[in-house]
Amino acid sequence: MARRSRSSSSSSRKQESGCRSRDAAGSDGESIGNCPFSQRLFMILWLKGVVFSVTTVDLKRKPADLQNLAPGTHPPFITYNGEVKTDVNKIEEFLEEVLSPPKYLKLSPKHPESNTAGMDIFAKFSAFIKNSRPETNEALERGLLKTLQKLDEYLNSPLPDEIDENSMEDITVSSRKFLDGNEMTLADCNLLPKLHIVKVVAKKYRNFDIPKEMTGIWRYLTNAYSRDEFTNTCPGEKEIEIAYSDVAKRLTNEVSY
Repeated sequence: MARRSRSSSSSSRKQESGCRSRDAAGSDGESIGNCPFSQRLFMILWLKGVVFSVTTVDLKRKPADLQNLAPGTHPPFITYNGEVKTDVNKIEEFLEEVLSPPKYLKLSPKHPESNTAGMDIFAKFSAFIKNSRPETNEALERGLLKTLQKLDEYLNSPLPDEIDENSMEDITVSSRKFLDGNEMTLADCNLLPKLHIVKVVAKKYRNFDIPKEMTGIWRYLTNAYSRDEFTNTCPGEKEIEIAYSDVAKRLTNEVSY
């Protein structure tokens, strides 16, 4: 697999930044597993141009050094110059503070609304996909659609810096690539891995597609799929499906497709 300085648990190398990330391994015990929080951190490091390594950890056969390094902690976590950091939100804040301009890009969004866009989608998706009661399925699907619609509206609404007050042309629909503009920010690193999981899992186990009419979301996903920062840090679709297979089995026993 072509990934930036990614290594399996059997091969890790020293990095210029002193930054290493531990990630839960996939179903084969080696490849990157399904974890939107891990991908979020990988994307941040990639976007900042940091050379880093990823050591995947098979949680079924935890290596002894894992407990010594971070007792009671499950990946993802990072070590930076010998210090272990485990909380994903705090890791993000730490990376933005330490890996700062002029050497590294600042990734914080300019528009505060970008940080909260789509924030309810994963919770609504989880309720929808884990539900085992057919009579509540339709209502939960509507709830997911409602949150997706809100995100679509945000992506299609022009941001202030897209509107030229001196122009005769009235811009009513945004053409930006990502949440906060044409470049990825921390907000995208948080949302995109989750949105991709929603797309893959809901299709596989609920035969649910994000409506094509949601042009903002599809433009957003299409732009993400064209970027190495996303595709080269993303687990394979089969890996995502496997991660949700237990939930799917409970659903297929009670829901007809």
